[in-house]
Amino acid sequence: MTPHLRTATLALAVLLAAAGCAKAEEPQSAPAAAGSAGQQVVQTPSGTAGPTCTLEQFGGTKFDLKTATVGFSQSEKEANPFRIAETKSIKDEAEKLGITNLKVTNAQSQFSKQITDVQQLIAQGVQLLVIAPLNSDGWEPVLQQAAAKKIPIITVDRKINAKACSDYLTFIGSDFYEQGKRAADRMIDALGGKGKVAILLGAPGNNVTTERTNGFKDRVKEKAPEITISFEQTGEFAREKGQQVTEQLIQSNPDINGIYAENDEMALGAVTALKGAGKEPGDIKIVSVDGTRSAVQGIADGWLHAVIESNPRFGPLAFETAQKFLNGDAIPDKVIISDRDYDTGNAKDSLGEAY
Repeated sequence: MTPHLRTATLALAVLLAAAGCAKAEEPQSAPAAAGSAGQQVVQTPSGTAGPTCTLEQFGGTKFDLKTATVGFSQSEKEANPFRIAETKSIKDEAEKLGITNLKVTNAQSQFSKQITDVQQLIAQGVQLLVIAPLNSDGWEPVLQQAAAKKIPIITVDRKINAKACSDYLTFIGSDFYEQGKRAADRMIDALGGKGKVAILLGAPGNNVTTERTNGFKDRVKEKAPEITISFEQTGEFAREKGQQVTEQLIQSNPDINGIYAENDEMALGAVTALKGAGKEPGDIKIVSVDGTRSAVQGIADGWLHAVIESNPRFGPLAFETAQKFLNGDAIPDKVIISDRDYDTGNAKDSLGEAY
């Protein structure tokens, strides 16, 4: 087979696979390609829109990633699948690329500790920082120290409220507002556009909670005015807290029809509470965000209606972005990934792709 024919054949195969996976009503959320083991796919090609940053603009110096000291700051206790998968992805990709000096810290869900962790990484001479921020604000001390040493910072999963290309390089993550809208679409479908819904809010102080909430509410207001959001309380993105809040919910709002949980851990806590209250699968429709294996299994078992994915496998894209930056390429101020949906039609077959 000639090189041109081989290339054309491969391109055709990719197009056919994409056509088979994409959902016509939600083209922005095509599932990961077969064989990708759920790896992240960029929604918008790099550098096509919005502000960008180059190594020259940033004022940094090129270095070899393989021999560089790289720091990864994890924000939360690795007690849930998202954080476990996120850290594993960073470590695995570093090992795959031959990065021999990766320093990993965990703030144990304490913001003051995360600030100290990153300051210590800077003092230890890191040349690149990948940060999963606990909060979006309060990063000024770290950003000033990193900027003084021209250390590029890539934030993953959550944004830092600061200026790209000076305070940090770029953000890699999902469109959280869009996730909220898609969750609302699923809830509207589940309830037939009518009913009472509760929101299990994520932890306060970060853009994920704000955007997932706003996206959901705006979509419900736009598409289903007969759905009332009658209860809102934070479950802190934690399973135990989600269970506690749901126990209170079914006491104070026994006529609730649906629960929107802003992550899977809270949704699974809600399921435990519903089981304890004698509810049956499907009595109360639950829609969640993340895509953990336990939540996808929950769909297969009838307890969850749908899950909007939020892919935590940042390692390959984070290091690919860093290498492009070091090569002199223009990096967009945000790299938005494409997330899929899980529902009753694909949950059983998709368990192996969940995390």
